[in-house]
Amino acid sequence: MGKTKFDFDYLVIGSGPAGGTAALMAAKAGLKVALIESDKWGGPSINSVDVPYRAALNFAHLYTKSIRGLRFGISSSNLRYNYPTAQNWQVFAARRASKDIKKNFENAGIECIRGSAHFLSPYEIAVGQKRISSNKILIATGATLAESGISGLDYIEHYTSKNALNIGRPPKTLVVIGGGSTGCEIAQYYAELGSKVVILELTDRLLPREDLEVGQLMTQHFEENHHIKVLAESRAISIEQDKINKRVVFMRGGVERTLHTDAIVVATGSRPDIEDLGLENAGVKAAKKGIKVNKMLQTSIKHIYAAGDAIDANSSTERAIYEGALATSNLFNRNKDTANYDGFMRTTDTYPQIATVGITEDDCLKRDKKFKKTIVPLSSVASSNTNDFYVGFVKMIADKQGKVLGATVICPEAEQVAQEVVIALRHHLSVEDLASAPHPNYSWNDAVRLAANRLSF
Repeated sequence: MGKTKFDFDYLVIGSGPAGGTAALMAAKAGLKVALIESDKWGGPSINSVDVPYRAALNFAHLYTKSIRGLRFGISSSNLRYNYPTAQNWQVFAARRASKDIKKNFENAGIECIRGSAHFLSPYEIAVGQKRISSNKILIATGATLAESGISGLDYIEHYTSKNALNIGRPPKTLVVIGGGSTGCEIAQYYAELGSKVVILELTDRLLPREDLEVGQLMTQHFEENHHIKVLAESRAISIEQDKINKRVVFMRGGVERTLHTDAIVVATGSRPDIEDLGLENAGVKAAKKGIKVNKMLQTSIKHIYAAGDAIDANSSTERAIYEGALATSNLFNRNKDTANYDGFMRTTDTYPQIATVGITEDDCLKRDKKFKKTIVPLSSVASSNTNDFYVGFVKMIADKQGKVLGATVICPEAEQVAQEVVIALRHHLSVEDLASAPHPNYSWNDAVRLAANRLSF
């Protein structure tokens, strides 16, 4: 019996960080590759999430810091911003990042196919009227907005994390539903531009994925320095429209309440975008969290792998790139590698920025893991004095033997500060190793040294 002939060696569904990385890697190895994309080439990371958000937040934070520069001798009392120009900058940054991305795929020998993929069988996929077969398949479809259960979203104008930066002009009042990472970024962005903002968060604090101190500090910072009202333990029920403005109806403390507002942003999170893939036709198992994979990123079908938000909507661009490469390597190599997530960082691009690496205190408590911790306030380092900025801390976690387990950093440029903790985790360093490494005295990183030094005794 002859060998089955397939249209492609490798079929990748989704052209974002995971899928794009995988397709280029396979094409470079000389494989016949097809890449399917239902929306913009490059995925949401470049087109609507990472790049435009970073561009927008850099603008807003710079504007706020410029206004506060009066104490340093900068005459900023008459400082103004041009909102249309700021919005154009976001669009330009995204276009520049995604420029020629499809052409780059095609130049690498990848066949780019526009449309939505749907499995017909474990080896065959339909894209519209076209049928495609492949020997190996990677699912990297990314994430979509999670259902919030809020009544009125189908017919009342509102914004989501995908278009929250596109409000025609900064609203006088804004309600952000959801106090996670994206909700906090959106809330601070518009507060810095002069909007009066209220955040409704379902859980007992802002940023519920982080340790308690993070939510407490950011709530205080938002309320004192940006006049953002944070209403924790508040469940949005519905949004409504009257002749003048919009209303958000929510429950708090067992009482139904109402907020009147000019604009509403729903930032209640994401879910894997896998519902319409026809996974059942391929025999690929999935759960609410995403497609089920083993440590090699292999699904329940041996020649189909998955990566990125398709397996966990709380992923990151860096993690998706890593998983796309790992899955591709494992699909075509006999020796399989398991995923190593030590040192992957999650960030919130507020000001100050928040970066978390490794496991948190909450993680340790849930796992009944013995640990020791310390918190170094930002005021402990010399840089807080020279920058006149004191909002933040470095919280470090270590095991009883002094091995670094993780850290949460809140300060300007937190992701850069946390990078040395990434290296510590990847190379299994101790707190003594971090404490003994030279650190510039007038840098935010000195807080890492102080934290490690405290835990080394």
